[in-house]
Amino acid sequence: MKGARRRTARSDRAADVPGLAVRRIAADILDGVLRRRRSLDEELDGAHGQAALASLEDRDRALVRALVATVLRRLGTLRHLLGLLLERGLPAQAPRVETALLLGAAQILFLDVPDHAAVDLAVRVARADREGAHFTGLVNAVLRRVAREGAEQIAKFDMPVLDTPPWLMERWTATYGAATARAIAEANGREPALDLTVKSDPQSWAARLDGRVLPTGTVRAIAHGAVTALPGFAEGAWWVQDAAASLPARLFGDLHDKRVADLCAAPGGKAAQLVCAGAHVTAVDRAPARLERLRENLARLSLAAELVCANAAEWEAEPFDAVLLDAPCTATGTIRRHPDVPWLKRAADITGLAGAQRRLLEHAVALTRAGGTIVYCTCSLEPEENENIVADLLAREPRVRRAPIAASELFGLSEFLTANGDLRTLPCQLPDADSRFAGLDGFYAARLNKV
Repeated sequence: MKGARRRTARSDRAADVPGLAVRRIAADILDGVLRRRRSLDEELDGAHGQAALASLEDRDRALVRALVATVLRRLGTLRHLLGLLLERGLPAQAPRVETALLLGAAQILFLDVPDHAAVDLAVRVARADREGAHFTGLVNAVLRRVAREGAEQIAKFDMPVLDTPPWLMERWTATYGAATARAIAEANGREPALDLTVKSDPQSWAARLDGRVLPTGTVRAIAHGAVTALPGFAEGAWWVQDAAASLPARLFGDLHDKRVADLCAAPGGKAAQLVCAGAHVTAVDRAPARLERLRENLARLSLAAELVCANAAEWEAEPFDAVLLDAPCTATGTIRRHPDVPWLKRAADITGLAGAQRRLLEHAVALTRAGGTIVYCTCSLEPEENENIVADLLAREPRVRRAPIAASELFGLSEFLTANGDLRTLPCQLPDADSRFAGLDGFYAARLNKV
């Protein structure tokens, strides 16, 4: 018996079992998001995230992200299904059991992994945990039921609703109506394509990347493998940027030889756009690590800007011709790309961020010369972070006027405009017969003139 136990222990070493190291790392990252409330980007960050990721090949790192993102994108559905199959609920003393079950069920139901492999690897993940080791039989039995009954069960579920926390669905219904709220939830459940802003000749790059050019000029492709291995990355021909995120920087008009401040600038996609438009850009961000990433991105693109590490709400400088403020927000418009957002954010976060957004916008006005332009934007769907912030400023600041955006400035896409002439994109917009090419992030932007 002792020999058998030793053989089992040896056989569970991650290096000896194909795919086990990937599942263990995925379990650690999932725990980091759901139990330690760290963002998925933080967990995947090479410098500050899971150290074990560095030991994996690019293909396996991509699989780790796919595993975790699939669980988070379908977390409500998976938890509901497991709740139906667990007669006594989850063991409170062994939280890693839920992690193993979620990863196993996601592979069985949503990923191209053989059922037996998904079950076996999930059991091994549970066994590697001191408390979870007592429940490997439970993990095995439940996942075998998922393999037999799961697909039929979830076909009866209202998955978009289950996968959206109630507080968010209620807010979106109140703001956009029930039909649009549901369409947003459905769009959030789809894996997004890779969006690229190219320096020039988008048609040529779309052909090289087997993608297409969107009406906004963004190149959209279905990428397989590491982004860094794609044609054009090393030579700095393009950068990753959602189609919606590329729109606010376009709202200034002619920027040639103008001084522009980009506040809260990292990771630098909008700063790169401004530099490419001929502006002299000062990019400001308070986080040294994020600013260093911005520096690296600009260096790869062979673009130059002045970088300042400072709190944008307090930083002082000579007035600029234009100021772009991409304010910190709840990021509820980016759930397609960041499926951890709905499970990390709370309604209370909106109120807390609104105060910071007001202070930042007021300071952006102070940093703008008379006759200059301010563009305020966020990737949030919540009006308290967008329309309400701008309305509050306009009510208190007589020197500022709204400069309505015309549909012609948005490539004729009038559905991206609000009644007041602000930019508002929704994840359910830009439909396409091929769902892989549909949608974009939810973004808001208002253009303001200082008179």
